[in-house]
This record gives sequence, structure tokens and C-alpha cells, in this order.
Amino acid sequence: MQSSKTIGWLMIIGAVGVLIPYTILTAIFEYPGILRWETGIILTKFHEGGNRLIFTWLAFALAGLPLLPAYILLGKSLENQSGFARVATKMGTTGLIVQMIGLLRWVFVVPVLSDSFVATSDPSLKTAAIMSFNTIHQFGGVLLGEHLGQLFTVIWTLIMSINFIKWKIFPQWIGIFGVVSAVIYFLAQAELLATVVRNMPVWEPAGFIGSTLWLIWMTFIGVSIIRTKNINP
Repeated sequence: MQSSKTIGWLMIIGAVGVLIPYTILTAIFEYPGILRWETGIILTKFHEGGNRLIFTWLAFALAGLPLLPAYILLGKSLENQSGFARVATKMGTTGLIVQMIGLLRWVFVVPVLSDSFVATSDPSLKTAAIMSFNTIHQFGGVLLGEHLGQLFTVIWTLIMSINFIKWKIFPQWIGIFGVVSAVIYFLAQAELLATVVRNMPVWEPAGFIGSTLWLIWMTFIGVSIIRTKNINP
């Protein structure tokens, strides 16, 4: 019972912890829409944000840490009933780690580039800063944080949701909610491919809607686990 409560609280703390800095970033940095702006404007706006913006990104990157032990503990509780639970745990923890790495570029890399961009009047140096940002953003953001990180998270969510429906640990609607949020979240992958594939059809709200539904689902799971005496099927 105590272990179940621990898992539940870790999930709630992790989900709410991610949501808070995310909301702040939408207010002070116009995230995530700003990612589609011109690079020079992004670097200038980031520079204007100063230390407050850097520490907000740091909080956003690290707020999901409680989810790591939550994934591991939940996986251990269920792995005797399904080998897929162990696979899901590895996928989920990997997804969280690469997302954190991707987000930390805003803490340790982008500030240097934004300072260089704003400080110089030399067009060639500004171009170099823009090219460097685009390269780091495409690798650390699009490839690691958004593609691999979100894809592994979607796989973890699908496996766990299907198992929840199968084992009837929680009310059926929770498992269905998880599947729906994962499918919508997966549609956001098209926007990532659109950065390199011409004329790629994109549903722009997919990332925002999918991630928001996922955080709500994680909170529901956390509350349900706390209220459940035994999460073993």
C-alpha cells in the first residue's frame, strides 16, 4: 500500500511539476509557438528574458525527474504479469531522459548563442550564431527531445493504457483516455518530419493537445494509484 502511494504521489508531483514551468514559458516566452519564429527573433527574445528565463527552462527540464522512479516502481509492480511492462519501463525512462537532455540546451547552450547574437553587429557572426542555434535545435530539440523523447513516451503510454484496460486495475475510461492522448501526441511527429520533408501534412495543435491530455492522464493515474490498495492485477 505504501509503495502504491509513493508511485501515485511521484506521478502527480512530476506531472504538475512539468505543467507549472510549461505554463510560465507560454506566458513569458510564447512557447511553443515561438519555435516557429525566425531564429534571430528567438535569440533576441531569449536574451531579453535574462536569468529568469534560463531558470524557468531549468525547472522545466528537471521537473519531470519524479517520473523516473515512478515509471520504475510501477513497472516492477506489473512486470510479473506482462513482459511488455518491463519493455515499457525502459522505453518510458529513456524517453524522459532524452527529453530532459533536449530541454537543457536552453540552459547551457542557447544563452551563449543568444548573447553572441545580440552583442555583435557583424553580419557574419550573427549568421554563425543563427546556424549554430539551428543545428543544436534540430539535433537536441527535434531529434532527441521531441522525436525520440515523445515517441518513447507515447509507446510507454500505449502499453500501460492497454494493460490497464486488460487488467481492469482502474476504471476503463482511464485506460481509454491514455490511448486517446497517446494517439494525439503521436500525430505531433508529423510536425517534426515537416522540418525536413516538404509538403508534409501537419496538424499543428497535436503537440499541445496531446501533451496536455497526457499530463492530465498522468495526474489521473497518480490519484487512482493512491486510492487503489493493490495495483497488481
